[in-house]
Amino acid sequence: MKTLLFAKLREYYDEMVAIRRYLHQHPELSFQEYKTAAYIANYYKQLGIPVRTNVGGNGVVATIHGEQGGKTVALRADFDALPIQDEKDVPYKSTVPGVMHACGHDGHTATLLVLAKALYELREHWHGTIVCIHQHAEEYAPGGAKAMIEDGCLDGVDAIFGTHLWATEPTGVIQYRTGPIMAAADRFQIIVKGCGGHGAEPHKTKDAIVTASQLVLHLQQIVSRRINPLEPAVVSIGSFVSDNAFNVIADRATLIGTVRTFSEQVRDDIEREIEQIIKGTCIANGCTYEYTYTRGYPPVVNHEEETKFLVSIAREIEEVTDVVEIPPHMGGEDFAYYLQHIKGTFFFTGAKAETTTVAYPHHHPKFDFDERAMLIAAKMLGLAAIQYMEK
Repeated sequence: MKTLLFAKLREYYDEMVAIRRYLHQHPELSFQEYKTAAYIANYYKQLGIPVRTNVGGNGVVATIHGEQGGKTVALRADFDALPIQDEKDVPYKSTVPGVMHACGHDGHTATLLVLAKALYELREHWHGTIVCIHQHAEEYAPGGAKAMIEDGCLDGVDAIFGTHLWATEPTGVIQYRTGPIMAAADRFQIIVKGCGGHGAEPHKTKDAIVTASQLVLHLQQIVSRRINPLEPAVVSIGSFVSDNAFNVIADRATLIGTVRTFSEQVRDDIEREIEQIIKGTCIANGCTYEYTYTRGYPPVVNHEEETKFLVSIAREIEEVTDVVEIPPHMGGEDFAYYLQHIKGTFFFTGAKAETTTVAYPHHHPKFDFDERAMLIAAKMLGLAAIQYMEK
């Protein structure tokens, strides 16, 4: 079966690339992926594969039954884009101003669509059921995974596998980790309220910018001085806005940031420590504040048995040059919700071309990846599904 599947995937590789490039040219933002969802659903309908649409929102779920009964395995791909202007000079550049696939979700979708086609054509050669989960809104919390699960996408599923094309790692490298592999991703907002006035008379004001600037510095002490150094944690300010004329002292400043953790206790501690620092700093400067802390995705925690199984699969694929266990990654992923419900594992598929001199990171305006990595990802996911159903 492995030989047949790999031959099919090689045969359809050009189609995989064409789908990826079409999707790259027509990106849609999280929770707005109506045309992309319709494209995915239509692909399955043309193949004759049963498909559910509007699953938990814009999600699409296709189900492929093997010749005989057996285990049920889910494979997941996300399909939303980001609010970034595409700055690449390529024929498949985004045609939508200010929106692009800057994280590889177009490649994830193309990989799973063509893999599903190959598996469907070979269905008399394997036992069990494969559920193809095409998930909307991975990039923006609350995300699409949770709503899709609530709408039944995991009903009857025994295990799930997913991958992320990783453009900063060489093509051929598979990265995995048993246990926590990606962090909880939270968001917070602080509005500092002072008393504005003339720039020439600062003594008559309560400067919101000065207070907010102190907060940026003080918040860095949470990780360095208030959290156990053996516990991974990040507190980052990503936005500092106070729009005023050059000669006006601001009465308001807004900070927006993110917190990344693996431990729920550390997560709770940081949420509390942030407010203590805000309160103290604002009191010292005669300001008031508004503080909002929003819990995002939980950590992605891979199951041991399924992760070890995946490693054995990777070693069977010719194009895989190295299989590496990596430290935890501080990025977030709502694949976490699937792993809270059923067994499974999430891994990275290297997608940096050897000829690439600059590997632009994910979420960069010039982000791109080596399309050959999609074939490796398809082989990994397909072989994992088939062999897991045979266990």
